[in-house]
Amino acid sequence: MIFAVCNPANSPESQISLALQILCGFSVAEIADAFLSKPETIKKRLLRARANLRNDRFQTGPLLPAEVQSRLDVVLRTLYLLFNEGYFSKSGNILIRKDLCSEAMRLTHMLAENPLTNARQVQALLALMCYQSSRFDARLNDHGHTVLFEAQDPNLWDRALIDRGNYYLVNACSGNAVSKYHIEAGIAYWHTTPPETVKWAHILHLYNQLIVTEYSAATALNRTFAYAKVYGNEAGLVEAEKLGLNGNTYYHALLGYLYTPLSTTQASEHYRRAIELSKSPAEVQTLERECARLAGVTQ
Repeated sequence: MIFAVCNPANSPESQISLALQILCGFSVAEIADAFLSKPETIKKRLLRARANLRNDRFQTGPLLPAEVQSRLDVVLRTLYLLFNEGYFSKSGNILIRKDLCSEAMRLTHMLAENPLTNARQVQALLALMCYQSSRFDARLNDHGHTVLFEAQDPNLWDRALIDRGNYYLVNACSGNAVSKYHIEAGIAYWHTTPPETVKWAHILHLYNQLIVTEYSAATALNRTFAYAKVYGNEAGLVEAEKLGLNGNTYYHALLGYLYTPLSTTQASEHYRRAIELSKSPAEVQTLERECARLAGVTQ
């Protein structure tokens, strides 16, 4: 069904939006978050997409092999966004929705098992999902609060999933083509090694590739974090200021993190600004804990 909904009668963005709503049960707000867009824009997009499918005499029957392969990239993007919403949910009080991640992995695994759709980028996406899922139990503490990577207990990581990720990534790299999923899987791989052994220079190199392959605010912020790990917080702040993402929650959260060892006052200001911008109650709780921790430091 997902291939049927991803009909070229619509733009790729409209295909993905419709698939996320019809097949994945996403609300308009959740789709807007996935695209970093406004709900009203998504509503109009969905209305046009449905109308286009009706005009195109939408069919749910079997597709020709060429049709399946031509729609694969959009299907993968849909599954990628489905997994992302589960991995870092922006709705409600739940930070991780394992049900969404499991469904995205199940569907991607089906693609990997089908000779018609078992492309290198499918293997790379599956590797990425395995690596990210391997750290679920370490990402939240007993109170359901976020545990940052550097504070995670590697003993809680799922080694079986990491091994599966390694298997799929090796398969994905057997050809010459490199997709965004290959690069993100490489970054995720380094996050399955103990924090003290992570090679941040390698991660920065991968982010430099990713930001050229497909720019996004999230990629730019993550690249800046890696840059600070390699060159120091002051250098990271210089890079961050180039982004000019003043209306972005994660921009201010990053600045709060970078300022923490340099100026607790400025760090607190940016964390408070991040709280004002955040739409996620669970995210707000995490940011408030950072503010409280800094208040304790300055007392």
